[in-house]
Amino acid sequence: MNRLINPDDLPEPRGFSHAVASDGERTLWVAGQTGDLADGTLPEGLVDQFRQALANVAACMTEAGFPPDSLVRMVIYTTDLGAYRRSLTPLGEAYRQVFGRHYPAMALIGVTELFDPAAKVELVCTAVL
Repeated sequence: MNRLINPDDLPEPRGFSHAVASDGERTLWVAGQTGDLADGTLPEGLVDQFRQALANVAACMTEAGFPPDSLVRMVIYTTDLGAYRRSLTPLGEAYRQVFGRHYPAMALIGVTELFDPAAKVELVCTAVL
């Protein structure tokens, strides 16, 4: 079982949890997922790429038999922190479309570029059953 940990003496988390405790026995490490579609193309915008990257993470989890609430950690890499900050509402909506209101421990990291120069976001995730 995974428990979301949000101590009262820390700021209230919005769209993430401060920590996740797990008594799980199976772990899934999902490699960096960009917003690539099945044909290898990328949507143009940050929000559309984020939505597809989330869908790609969820597809890996489903294939391995891990439900959405087994997600315990997500590291978000973006090449445009300013655009990410300006897009918090649609990014949150995209997240909830895929993972509902289950918010794992998260980190957002700005990078100068990703392996695919057209990629604006990449997600690295861990799930535990």
